[in-house]
Amino acid sequence: MKLLLKWLLSAAALLFVAYIYSGVEVKSFPSALIAAFVIGLFNVVLRPVLVVLTLPVTIVTVGLFLFVINALMFWAAASVLDGFHVAGFGAALLGSLIYSVLGVVIESALGGLFAKK
Repeated sequence: MKLLLKWLLSAAALLFVAYIYSGVEVKSFPSALIAAFVIGLFNVVLRPVLVVLTLPVTIVTVGLFLFVINALMFWAAASVLDGFHVAGFGAALLGSLIYSVLGVVIESALGGLFAKK
């Protein structure tokens, strides 16, 4: 149940990012659902590999390179989907930052909602 709710809220967060930032476009809620799924899939499969491969750069930049990796995941998802568009790497960086902040808020809210008492 928590996973389904997180997926729906992440899709809504993606629509919100598109609403407040013109560099990101999402055509519809079904497109946002698919995009949220693909971003999540990329973050589970590709992100750990990229983090390990770029560990020296991440250490030198004191972790700031992780923002670049997040932007790459966001941009990659937009490049393979039709209803989700990002207008370049700069837009992917800002869009992924906003999306990540919203993701933290969603995770925190769901953690409190589904906490065992």
